[in-house]
Amino acid sequence: MIHEIEWVLIKRKQAHAFTDEMNMDCERLNWMEGVGAEGASVASPVAQWGHDVWRVYQYYLDKTTPHTVYRWIGTFVVGAIYCLRVCYVQGFYIIAYGLGIYILNLLIGFLSPLVDPEIDPSDGPSLPTKGSDEFKPFIRRLPEFKFWYSFTKAFIIAFVMTFFSMFDVPVFWPILLCYWIVLFVLTMRRQIAHMIKYKYIPFSFGKQKYGGKKSSASSSGFRGD
Repeated sequence: MIHEIEWVLIKRKQAHAFTDEMNMDCERLNWMEGVGAEGASVASPVAQWGHDVWRVYQYYLDKTTPHTVYRWIGTFVVGAIYCLRVCYVQGFYIIAYGLGIYILNLLIGFLSPLVDPEIDPSDGPSLPTKGSDEFKPFIRRLPEFKFWYSFTKAFIIAFVMTFFSMFDVPVFWPILLCYWIVLFVLTMRRQIAHMIKYKYIPFSFGKQKYGGKKSSASSSGFRGD
């Protein structure tokens, strides 16, 4: 009988200990939820502010899309400021070299067709052969707006980097300049050879139509009159 009473008391103590442990876990969980909610409430205005700033930036960036001339004028102004900065500090030539390589890569994408005729000749540039055919404009691998945006952003980043001395690596800049010129000439030579081989021009001047037969028929009718 005494052993049974002791067993019951032990079970009650274990039940009370388990209940106390569960209560502590619930309190700890409620505290963590409160801290998480407080952190979320603090982070939410910052995230919302960043989202609003990005939306305003994207809105004004989209509004500049049709103003090609003004966009490029602004880019050339930024480029001139960067060049003046490099000439003034007489340094950061390794950044200028990296910028030149990046711009050359962008230029290749801007002058290349979306579908390379060497890879897929069936979808390459073709001329219209019927009177109902329309002139197909040149479709670039890198569109003009993305080319301008990356071009301008590269100059801005390079300009900001000139204010940090860690990027001013001492180099002999005439060697970098000569190497970039050679690289530019070889790259443009290969690109021009590609244009001549597949008979395309990386520029489209307005909307044109093929009307050879129509023009010849009209000219013969005019002569008959």
